[in-house]
Amino acid sequence: MTFTPASLRWLEKLLEERFGLALTLREDSHGLAIQLPGAEESIRFDILQPAFHQSRSDMPCGCWDAAAEGFTPVLGEPLPTPAMAEMPTCMVEKAGQGSVVVHYDILGLTYWMLTRLEEAGRTDLDNHQRFPATSSHAFKHDYLERPIVDEWLHILGQVIHRVWPHSELKQHQFSIKPSHDVDVPSLYGFRSVKGVVRSMVGDVLKRRDFQSALIAPWIKINTRKCLHVSDSFNTFDWLMDQSEKNGLRSAFYFICGRTDVSKDADYEPEHPAIRNLMRRIHSRGHEIGLHPSYNSYQSPDIIVREANRLRRICDEEGIKQAEWGGRMHFLRWQTPTTLSAWEAAEMTYDSTLGYADRPGFRCGTCHEYPAFNPITQRQYKLRVRPLIVMECTVMSERYMGLGEEDAAHAKFQELKDSCRAVGGCFTLLWHNSSFKDYSGKKIYAKQL
Repeated sequence: MTFTPASLRWLEKLLEERFGLALTLREDSHGLAIQLPGAEESIRFDILQPAFHQSRSDMPCGCWDAAAEGFTPVLGEPLPTPAMAEMPTCMVEKAGQGSVVVHYDILGLTYWMLTRLEEAGRTDLDNHQRFPATSSHAFKHDYLERPIVDEWLHILGQVIHRVWPHSELKQHQFSIKPSHDVDVPSLYGFRSVKGVVRSMVGDVLKRRDFQSALIAPWIKINTRKCLHVSDSFNTFDWLMDQSEKNGLRSAFYFICGRTDVSKDADYEPEHPAIRNLMRRIHSRGHEIGLHPSYNSYQSPDIIVREANRLRRICDEEGIKQAEWGGRMHFLRWQTPTTLSAWEAAEMTYDSTLGYADRPGFRCGTCHEYPAFNPITQRQYKLRVRPLIVMECTVMSERYMGLGEEDAAHAKFQELKDSCRAVGGCFTLLWHNSSFKDYSGKKIYAKQL
């Protein structure tokens, strides 16, 4: 046995969300079988990979030509097969009485990717103690920029249709969810006098931006009740304008704690200017969420406290929302500790799971899904909303370094097109403080 009863029930829920069918799963000594209540036929997976129930990135990976067996790959390419190097003569075989046998552990792959079991207990971390994309199996075998779970579930959907041709599979619509981590809402407004002077010197000597240096004191003095209109980081109304033009709803995630003074925000969420900003966001129909502080990712108590602080402020401002979500600061994440912390904070969803150093599909999917703790084998109420791309991952010199040119736009577009192909959600993170000039705004507007 490789699946627990709890993990089988979680997989059943995933399949129901994906296909709209109340399928049941049963594991025995011969493998794992999918059954449709009231039907005699079944879909059996006869190879269950132990690797998919371990934390590791050293397993092999082959490639399967789905089209050669009469299936339609959603991205028109052969599918990677993590944990399987040699391909069987026939991947999907008839087994009599309308049933079929699949010689690849599709559900094991789904479990391994979505729970991020690969990352549990890892020590090959970056300088922010994050599991980097470059350590992942997906990066090493060149499928990080492919929604591999969605691709394999697309194949499984075709198998389901062959076995139960009268079943109607759920159709999913492509969507876009822009979000904005509010690390620095104002370039000068919340800095100390010493900090403003230092920034002014930097504007003159490093950036040759004399205009910003001249207006810095004025912005500092006039950021008491609201953000100043001349503040270059005050792009919130412009961001909301762009979303509204495209029928979208932006989410703004606020820092509500300070566990590292050098990396957390220089504002307090209770500040009148931040309260004013929250009210304005809410009045325009956009979303307010949580951006837990730098050192909170291993401390559920801190995340609970910061979530309660945000909800209290919003309640005081008359801000009511049906759901509360957000994303970890610096994308810091520890499987499964951080996941459990979001559940303990009674948040609706988390949208942290994308890599800082490379864009793509950290969870192998661009569909939101119910969270599952692979260590305690508990299904959570929390939803996981994978992050596909962060702007600085693509454009910043410390990561891909594509700048604000056509190459950056092309990379965003490739990822967006992949999400569209599988009917998923293109989840885009773009900081309000990341617009140096018009070219940055031009690239952002093209992504919506």
